[in-house]
Amino acid sequence: MRSTKIVTSFIRDNEKLLILKRSQEVKTMKGLWAGISGIIEKNEEPLNRAKIEIFEEVGITENQITLVKSAEEMRINSPQYQNHEWEIFPFLFEAKNPTIKLNWENSDFKWIKVEELKDYETVPSLEKVLFNLL
Repeated sequence: MRSTKIVTSFIRDNEKLLILKRSQEVKTMKGLWAGISGIIEKNEEPLNRAKIEIFEEVGITENQITLVKSAEEMRINSPQYQNHEWEIFPFLFEAKNPTIKLNWENSDFKWIKVEELKDYETVPSLEKVLFNLL
């Protein structure tokens, strides 16, 4: 089975959680709601990749976020590819009133309450990844 290592980060501001809608420009999971994620390059430290992705995708700098929690690596089967799994490294960050500047990877964002996540069409197992951080 082939495996791809990725980070998935959530940003919380008080009781609200930031979710992003993946654009039509990305290779996978177009139009689905997600956290901030990206592929871990070679021997890269997952936490460093998470901070890079947060800056690239939503324009929030490292000094504007605080790591609240990281969770154990999770393995999720990929519904899009046969014999493939995602190795997900989950992170939860806190930010106070951040300004969101989306790049091309996402077309929309929302601040939601955790219990509202079930109302959105998300990438596979997003709720499971999030609940490991709460």
